Amino acid sequence: MKKVVLLTVFIIGAVFLNNANAQDISENALGLRVGGGGGFGAEVSYQRGLNPENRLELDLGWRNDSYYDAFKLVGLYQWVWNIEGGFNWYVGAGAGIGNVDVPNKYMDKYPKDGLFALIAGDIGIEYNFDFPLLLSLDFRPEIGFSDYDVVDDFTPDVALGIRYQF
Repeated sequence: MKKVVLLTVFIIGAVFLNNANAQDISENALGLRVGGGGGFGAEVSYQRGLNPENRLELDLGWRNDSYYDAFKLVGLYQWVWNIEGGFNWYVGAGAGIGNVDVPNKYMDKYPKDGLFALIAGDIGIEYNFDFPLLLSLDFRPEIGFSDYDVVDDFTPDVALGIRYQF
């Protein structure tokens, strides 16, 4: 419960920050978000600029593990602020759904599979090059809601994003 309260306070604080020095963000960006930790590994990532300071991000991730196969779809609303030049930092909040499929021969290790839901926060830094490339490094804490052993209650996810802007 403390984690949910902390995440909520963080998001509300980010909303009320002064965004007077925000930089224009790309209308569309498509690429990969490659992570580690408790995340699902690789994700196809799409960003859609809503205005000069905000965007939506949709990520479709998958994992083909020895003991299970899984996918998840996460949607985030992000606030973007300029640091200097092409450097920006951003925070976001969102939610997602996913599915875990455990083969019968591993049901003793992971006895349940099926759908799950999650809420997520996001904080990161990015560099917007003069040509249409966007590199980012972010931290996305996720809280999963299911009774499956594969989907933990709290999952930290650190990832590198490489996106083509158009």
